[in-house]
Amino acid sequence: MAGADTLEFTDANFESEVLGSDQPVLVDFWADWCMPCRALAPTIDELATDYSGKAKVGKLNTENNQDTAVKYGIQSIPTVLVFKGGEVVQKFVGITPKDEFAAALDGAAG
Repeated sequence: MAGADTLEFTDANFESEVLGSDQPVLVDFWADWCMPCRALAPTIDELATDYSGKAKVGKLNTENNQDTAVKYGIQSIPTVLVFKGGEVVQKFVGITPKDEFAAALDGAAG
C-alpha cells in the first residue's frame, strides 16, 4: 500500500529508524480499516518522494505495532507525528493538507 520511497516503521525498528535518525522523520500512524488513513496515503507517498534524502517519511500500522502507538498516545488515526532528534516537534490528527506536513518537515530540518 505504500509508495517506493515510503518507509515502514514498526515497534522493532522505531528506535533506530525514527528516534535515532539524524534527519527529521514524519510518521503516519494508520490502520488498514481506516478510510481517512487510506485517503491520506497518497499524500504521505508524495512527501516520501519529495523529501527523499532530506527526511524520512513512513507509516506505522497501529494494529500491528500497538506498543509504539500506545507510547505516543495515539487515540485517533490518522495521526502524523514529526520527529527531530528523537523528539516529537509537531502533531497532526486527521486529514491534513500536504503543505502543512511539508512546512513541518522544513521547520524540523532548519
